[in-house]
Parts: sequence; structure tokens; C-alpha cells
Amino acid sequence: MPCTATVEIKDLRLNAQIGLFCPGERAPDQHLLDLTLSIRPELVLIESDGMAHVFDYDPLVVEIDRLARDGQYETQERLITRIAQACAEYTDVEAVDISLRKSPVLSDTGSLGIRLRVDADEIKRLRTT
Repeated sequence: MPCTATVEIKDLRLNAQIGLFCPGERAPDQHLLDLTLSIRPELVLIESDGMAHVFDYDPLVVEIDRLARDGQYETQERLITRIAQACAEYTDVEAVDISLRKSPVLSDTGSLGIRLRVDADEIKRLRTT
């Protein structure tokens, strides 16, 4: 098996407003993001220490936060789509796995999530649109 590398962000709490709710209906109070970026192994197996040799994920996290705060979303799917497009802007990202879940779902329990896996071909397509 060839060498692979990922950057993983887990349980990132997004300040997002997602969904349409009737008066008196409780809106989810948590939106958690898990994000796995497949990157070139050379950005992890490095000869010397330094940010110039690795994938700098901080600007992407800032952009994801901006997208989450960008206004009301009807659906989780739209926010995930925008996050996938933001990831595609980074040429070091070869593929991405995004999971966004909200809670509570019913009677102050449960979580409901959406997952999107974007392979290398789709990442390239996103870059050209």
C-alpha cells in the first residue's frame, strides 16, 4: 500500500444557523464538523521542521468558520457543499471527507448528520467550476 497522509479535524463546533423551524420548535444548539483532508505525503514526511514544508490548515479553518457564520442555511447539505468548494481551493488537498452533524434531534437526544466524500476527480472538477 502506498504512503497516504491526512489532516483530520474532529468535533469542530460551528456557529451556524441551519434549518427552518416553527414557533415553539427547538432548533439544534450544536453543529459539529469532522473533516478529513487527503494530502500529499510529502507534506507530512518532512526532512526539516517548518511551516513551509507542511499543509497550513489554519486559513481553511478560518474560511470554514466564515462560511458557517455567513447567514441562515435551510440545509446542512448547502453548508457542506460550500465547505467542499473551499477545500478544493487548496491544491495540496487531494480528496476530502466531510461530516456535519446537529443535535439534539428529538426530545433533547440524538444527532443527525450528513457525510460527503469527495474523491480526487471531483476535487479537480470543483477547482474548475
